[in-house]
Amino acid sequence: MKKMFVYLAAALLILSGGLTYQQNEVSAKGSTALDIHFNSVVVDSHNDTMMKVVDTNTWLPVTDIKNNTPFHIDIPKLHKGGLNVPFFAAYTSGYYGNNPRSISRTLALINALYWTEERNSDIFSITPSLKEIEKAIHNGKIAAVPTIEGAYSLEEHNAIGLLHQYYDLGVRAVGFTWNYSNALGEGANRIYGDANRTPSQGGLTELGKKVAEEMNKLGMIIDVSHMSENTFWDVIKVSKAPIIASHSAVHSLRNHQRNLTDDQLKALAKNGGVVGIVFYPEFLTYGYPAEPNYIKDYADHIDYAVKLIGIDHVALGSDFDGGPLPSDLKDSSELYKVTEELVKRGYTKQDLEKLLGQNTLRVLKEVEKAAAHNPDNVGQKLSVIPAFKMGEVIQSKTPLLKATIVRDKGSKLDESSIRVIVDGIEHKPTFNKESSTLSFQVKEPLKENFHVVTFEVANNAGKITRETRIFYVNQ
Repeated sequence: MKKMFVYLAAALLILSGGLTYQQNEVSAKGSTALDIHFNSVVVDSHNDTMMKVVDTNTWLPVTDIKNNTPFHIDIPKLHKGGLNVPFFAAYTSGYYGNNPRSISRTLALINALYWTEERNSDIFSITPSLKEIEKAIHNGKIAAVPTIEGAYSLEEHNAIGLLHQYYDLGVRAVGFTWNYSNALGEGANRIYGDANRTPSQGGLTELGKKVAEEMNKLGMIIDVSHMSENTFWDVIKVSKAPIIASHSAVHSLRNHQRNLTDDQLKALAKNGGVVGIVFYPEFLTYGYPAEPNYIKDYADHIDYAVKLIGIDHVALGSDFDGGPLPSDLKDSSELYKVTEELVKRGYTKQDLEKLLGQNTLRVLKEVEKAAAHNPDNVGQKLSVIPAFKMGEVIQSKTPLLKATIVRDKGSKLDESSIRVIVDGIEHKPTFNKESSTLSFQVKEPLKENFHVVTFEVANNAGKITRETRIFYVNQ
């Protein structure tokens, strides 16, 4: 299936006039850049496409990326560019002092990803684990990894409960901050997002340390892009698993607060992590925007990082749909141009396979391996069926949240274990033995539109079953 797709992609490029002499240039190993690119598993650790999928007012999903769009990423472009494993970020810059709105925005973009999968399940799959990524690629599907950029929804009262719910929803990488500081730590701009842009100081907060440790236990990757340098160093001290900088560049080539210094890059490599080099022009050269920059400038950052910390710790982190691109890169359909440039610079097929995808997948594998949480350690004789589907619209600000428990013959339910978690906060539900239904009546009217609920039960052996759903309250 993979090989057939490669030939089809190549044929389409030829027919469209997209192939140039340079793209047919042969590497030292005798393979063309196009051969290497389309026969590699290509992973990109950051894009913001889902924020373009949703309506600007309701945040409900409205644009199906199955078809051609004006976006940097849609399914035809992913196919044409050979991008197999895009990391789709749920991005929020934070709504200072309005935690429910930060939760709603984050869930809106995760919901948009599920909506996209539902409409394109034959070619697009949400893949939270390495095993699921490999299965999706084997079946010729795009393997979409959910991530969060800006964890402004996590605060003292809900952080750990909500983090577990995000894990249930498939989120496998979390960037603690965008540029603004928050309850977890200091952001790159070293200010809070209030009206006065109050200066911040310090790195990780105590809550941030607790969240980092919990992410290690769960098997979630900590993303250090957009952190202040102080916060970065605190993460290096706290994390027992490899981390990533999902979309950053090299500070020595472009002095910018969003870029990583040589010392940071070396620490990232020592941690076993990976830096995804970002396309954002402002982070690549000093002359932008007065002077355009190009893929060659992007490749300069890759070169520098590879020479400094080794090929095993550098990867792709585009920021597609999050900002402008180099002048000679239209969108994700032209991602193979990066491979072309690197082949011209003498990179081997083995090096390129690592840089294009293997390095990021290796981090995911090591984070999964280091986790204390075993996703397979769940109840096999109990199942929970919520009364509504993912993303369903509910016409009440005080909904009755219900689910049915299904038990195999002989299995026993531990009734004391039954829980309902709403937006990270635990509640004790009502359980009806005759109908095997659990329910929780929301009493305080819910603020904002998007919310998340988890129904959790366990059998007498302590094996836990959880089902988590996003729902939309029509305000």
